[in-house]
Amino acid sequence: MNPKRVLIAAAIAVVAAAITVHPALDALEGLSIDALHWLRFETYGRLHPIESSPTAVIAIDEETFRAAPFADVPRPLWTPQLARVLRSVREAGATVIGFDAIFPTSIERFVPGYERDFLVELRRAANQDKIVLGKVQHQLLPIRPFPGQSFAVGHQKNIRSVNLFRDADDVIRRVPLRFESDDIAAGARTETSMTLELAARALRVAPADLPDGGVALGSWRIPGSQRNAMPLNFDSGAADAPTFPLADLFACAEAGNADYFRTHFAGKVVLLGAVLDVEDRKVTSKRFITGRENERAMPRCATEPVKGLYNENLKRDEIPGVYIQATAVNNLLRQDALRELDPLAYAAVTVVIALIAAFATLAVAPVLAAAALGVAALVWIGAATAAFRGGLVLPLLDPLAAAAIAAVGTIIYRTTIADRDTRWLRRTFGLYVSPAVVAQLSETQRLPALGGETREVSILFSDLEGFTAISEGLSPERLVALMNRYLGAMTDVVEAHGGFVDKYIGDGILAVFGAPLADAAHARNAVSAALACQRALDELDLHDLLPSAKRLVARIGINTGEVLVGNIGSPRRFNYTVMGDAVNLASRLEGANKQHGTRILISETTASALTNAFELREIDTITVKGREQPVRVYEPIGYAAVRHEAQTAVPDPAHRP
Repeated sequence: MNPKRVLIAAAIAVVAAAITVHPALDALEGLSIDALHWLRFETYGRLHPIESSPTAVIAIDEETFRAAPFADVPRPLWTPQLARVLRSVREAGATVIGFDAIFPTSIERFVPGYERDFLVELRRAANQDKIVLGKVQHQLLPIRPFPGQSFAVGHQKNIRSVNLFRDADDVIRRVPLRFESDDIAAGARTETSMTLELAARALRVAPADLPDGGVALGSWRIPGSQRNAMPLNFDSGAADAPTFPLADLFACAEAGNADYFRTHFAGKVVLLGAVLDVEDRKVTSKRFITGRENERAMPRCATEPVKGLYNENLKRDEIPGVYIQATAVNNLLRQDALRELDPLAYAAVTVVIALIAAFATLAVAPVLAAAALGVAALVWIGAATAAFRGGLVLPLLDPLAAAAIAAVGTIIYRTTIADRDTRWLRRTFGLYVSPAVVAQLSETQRLPALGGETREVSILFSDLEGFTAISEGLSPERLVALMNRYLGAMTDVVEAHGGFVDKYIGDGILAVFGAPLADAAHARNAVSAALACQRALDELDLHDLLPSAKRLVARIGINTGEVLVGNIGSPRRFNYTVMGDAVNLASRLEGANKQHGTRILISETTASALTNAFELREIDTITVKGREQPVRVYEPIGYAAVRHEAQTAVPDPAHRP
C-alpha cells in the first residue's frame, strides 16, 4: 500500500475521531450510554430481581392522594401519619431512612403540638443514625426542612442535598457524591450527598478521600468519584426498587401488622419520595427501558389497589426522582456503578476504530469495505454490550460515527485524488497491454521497467486463411471494420480463458497463457481458447462486411515451453512480450495446418500437459524450420467428457436412417 495514501487515510481518521469526541458532540457519549442500557436489557434482561434491591421506596403516589386520611388534606398536615409509618419502618429494622421529599412548611405555629409525634420520631431515628432529611440547592438559599424538623434531627448532621446532575441534553446519567455547603457555625464545608450518606450508614463505614480526589467506600473505589460524578447503572422497568404506597403502609401500621414491615423493610435502605404523574419526574439514561407504571406492584398489606388509576399501555421516558436516588444507593451497596474510560482512553479507542475503517476503505473496493465495516460495527456493538453487562462503558456511537466519517472521507479521497491516476492508468494502458499487466502496475504503483524472466507458458498463434485475397476486394473502411470485429471477438475469447493478446500481426494474433500471472493450467486454457475461438468465428456475423460467398477461416497453432517474458525493448520504448524458440514453434504449427487440412494443431509438449482433458487425434511427426528434432503434432477434437458422451449414447430404437 502506498505510504502517502496510508498517511492521508490516517489523517482523515484522526480528524474524524477528533470531530466525534469534541465537546460539542458530547451528546453522542451520553446517547451511547442510553443505547447500551437498551442493548443490555434486550440481550440479557434484568440484572437483578426487584425484590433483591437493597433499597425500598415509600411512595407519596396518586393513590395516597385519593385515600383516607390523606385525601383532600394539604401535605403539611400529613406529619402525624408520617410519624406512624416512620416508627413502624424503623422498628422493623430498616438500616437508614432517607427523605427525598422535603416538608419546608408546618402548621406548628398555628396549632402547637400538631407535629409533636413526627418530631419525636425524627429525634429517635436521629439518635440511632437512621434518618437523613433532604434539601435542595437551586438558588442562593436552599430549600430545607422546616426548622423544627431540622432541630429534631440535629441540623446538618442529618440533612443532605438531593440535587442531581444533568447532562447538556437534560438527561441524568450521573450523581454527585459531595457538595459544598454552608455550615451555621463553621461556614463553608464539604459534605456527602444524600445517596453516599445513606450507603455509608448502611455499610457502617465512612467515605474516605483518595489522593487523586476520588472517594472510597470501604475498600471499593467509587467509579467517577474523582470527577464527583458516579455513573448510574440502571436496571429496566418503571421502578428501580420495591415500592409501597404511603396510604397502604399507614393503614398497615394502624392495623398493627409488624410482620409486614419486617418482611419488606428489615435491613433495607428506605427512601420516602414522590411517585406522581407530574411532580419530580426526570429523564435518565434508562429512558428506553422504563416499562409501564406500576408493572411490578408489591404485595399489599391493608388496602386494595385503586382500580383504573394507571394506564396499562403507557410507557414514559421519565422516572420519579426518588428512583434515581434508589439506583445510586443500590449501585453503591452492590458496588456495580458503571465504569467509564478516562477521556484519553476514550479518544484512543475512537481513533483506532476510525483508523481501521479508513485503512479498510483504502485497501479494498468501497462496496466490499462497506460490507466489512457493517460486520465490524455489529461485532463492536456486541462487544460493547457484553462489556456493559459487566459495568464497563465502552464508547459505542462515537467510534461508529468516526468510522463512518473516516470511511466516507477516504472514499472521497480515493474517488477524487488517489484512484484518479489508477483509473487513468487502467483506461490508457488497457488499450495496449493485457488487463493482468495493468492490474499488476496498479498494485505495485510502479512504472514498468526493462527486464524479464524465464517461465513456462503456452503460446497460441492464429492466422486467417487466404485473407490477402479477401482484403484486396474490400475498401479500407470495410477492411478496418472487419478486422476490428474479428480481432475484438477473438481477444474477448482469449481473455475469458485467462490469456492475454501479446500483439496483432496483420490478421494474425499472438496470445500468451501463463503470464504475467502464473497459471498452472495454461496449456489447458490455451487449447480451450482455441476451440472457443473456432466456435466464435463460426458464429460471428460478418455478412455485411465480407464479399459474397466468402467466409473467414482461422488456423491456430499452440505450443508449450519456456520463453523469456517481460518488458523488452529500449529504455524509451518497450513492450511486455514473450521471446524464444517456443514462440517460433507455435507460429510454425499454425502454418502446418495448411498441409494437413486442419484448423488447430498443438505440439506434443502441450498435449502432455493436458492430462487427458481433451480428445486428441495424432496427426503426424513434422520437421519445422530451425529445429533438428522432429515434432509430433496433434489435433484437439473436443473436450474428453463431451466426446465420450457422444460415443456412448444409446440410439433410439424407433429411429431409422
